[in-house]
Order: sequence, then C-alpha cells, then structure tokens
Amino acid sequence: MQYILSENSRLQQAHDAKITQIEEFINDVLKEDLRQLETCIRQYNEDIMEYVQLKNTLETFETHLKDGYKTQINIGSNVFMQARVRQMDRILVNVGKDVYIEMSLSEAEKFSDVRVKILTKESDVLREESIRKRAQIKMALLAISERANLIQQEDGQQVN
Repeated sequence: MQYILSENSRLQQAHDAKITQIEEFINDVLKEDLRQLETCIRQYNEDIMEYVQLKNTLETFETHLKDGYKTQINIGSNVFMQARVRQMDRILVNVGKDVYIEMSLSEAEKFSDVRVKILTKESDVLREESIRKRAQIKMALLAISERANLIQQEDGQQVN
C-alpha cells in the first residue's frame, strides 16, 4: 500500500513538473513571440496609414488646390511665418530611412499605392504567423487540460 502511495506521489510530481514546463513554454516563448508579432503588425499598420494619408493628400492637391495654398511654416523655436505654395507639380517623398526623393504628384501616388500593397502583403504574412502562434497556445493549453483529465481518470481507476 505504501509503495502505491509513493508511486502515485511520484507520478503526480512528474505530472506537475510537465504542466509547469508547458506553462513556462506558453508564457516565456509563445506569448512573447505573439507580443513581438503584434508590435510589428501595429507598426506595419501605422506605415500603411501614412501612405494612405499621403495618397489622400495628393488627391486633394490635384482636385482642390491646383493653384497652390497658404500655410504657416515653423521657422524654429515654434516661430511661424505665413507662406504660399504656388508650384504644386513636384513634391519630396520620404522613401524610407529619411531619404527624400522629388516626385511628380502622379509618381508619388503610384509610389504610395505600391508601398501600401507591399506593406499589406508583409503585414498579412505576420498576421498568419500570429494566427499560428495563437493556435500553438491553444494546443498547449489543450494538452495541459487533456493531461489533467488523463491523470484524473487514472486516479479514479486506481481507487476502484
């Protein structure tokens, strides 16, 4: 009888250790990977929104502000001066890494469309990876649950 109790105790400790190992894997690896993926997805979404905003601004320039517009420009230390933009045929576009290229409005729109498509595809890949990580977390939690059910069934059979 004593041997059975010590064997059950040893099996319970092994079971608890395995569950702890799976929980640590979920928390330390899978959830951290998921957090990093979501951070990257958020950054991609922000970049996509910037390019969409660029395209919308360019369309507004082409349709409503053909003759230019008035604005205020910060000339330093939050001191602003009035300015008038008359020539609207070329603009500077940040193409990445703070590198600016002069483009026509139509070139800038095409560039914006291409960047949105590229960033959307890259974001979709990250979303798919995020879905896989979530599935791995669910499977690991299911493994813990199934393991607990098996132990309970074994304990019930040993009592009978």
